[in-house]
Amino acid sequence: MSGREEGGRVLSTRAPAKVNLTLHVLGRRQDGYHELESLVVFAGIADRLELRPGPELSLQVEGPTAVAAGPTGDNLVLRAARALGERVPGLRAGAFRLTKNLPAAAGIGGGSSDAAAALRLLAELNNLSVRDGAVFEAARATGADIPVCLEPQARMMRGVGERIGPPLGLPPLFALLVNPRVAVPTPEVFRRLGKVPGELGPSDHPKVPAGQGTAALRSAVAAGRNDLEPPALAAQPIIGAALARLRALDSCRLARMSGSGATVFGLFDDCRAAARAARVLRAAEPGWWVKPTVFR
Repeated sequence: MSGREEGGRVLSTRAPAKVNLTLHVLGRRQDGYHELESLVVFAGIADRLELRPGPELSLQVEGPTAVAAGPTGDNLVLRAARALGERVPGLRAGAFRLTKNLPAAAGIGGGSSDAAAALRLLAELNNLSVRDGAVFEAARATGADIPVCLEPQARMMRGVGERIGPPLGLPPLFALLVNPRVAVPTPEVFRRLGKVPGELGPSDHPKVPAGQGTAALRSAVAAGRNDLEPPALAAQPIIGAALARLRALDSCRLARMSGSGATVFGLFDDCRAAARAARVLRAAEPGWWVKPTVFR
């Protein structure tokens, strides 16, 4: 990476929560990785990342959930930046400042979205397209969920995360994100799933309707599933309690876990219903992370 400064120019971007509306595990490949199909959307709630160009690559983390983000030196933001620097000689970088609003190890891709945001900012600084092969390969080398976060729009994600479908242009979904303040290690969830290497099943994901409105989209999501939900509930039964809380709300149309947990989501008819549900749930569980939002 080069040390060229940019005269105080500061770049910034959002790093929105990534939510798996569905997550089908088709099996485990011979290399040990799991083959997935997932309908991915992005929430209105997000972390925020700034980049001040300069001679040294660094990261400062602040915000409501900064402590849970772990050691700065191992943060995916720096790992993604280094991965891009290995692929782009003379890459200009600088000092990152990350404001953490999303919980860590929560199944909503907070760290992956942060890393993708870093790659977007570095691409902008270095006059690269976010679709440049070096940017995509740096994303893929840093983490399986990072490629889909490079351009945060609703898409199908397949394989181990490297096969990204085109933007789907779905209608907005009004939602409530709930995390009961527990971390669920993804490797443990996949271990509990118990897939044998070499056993791959066929695709059975419901077709995602295009241009048919919210009701059709919700029906398609309801016809899908999250295969990681049962093993995650076995690891952290409180996830089941969070789902039960959501499903007990009269206005909740669908409740499911995102990713490998522990965050769950509920879908509602409009923003007012989601906001009312948030008030009810915060009163019942004041220690939980509860955020009304919109999925797109």
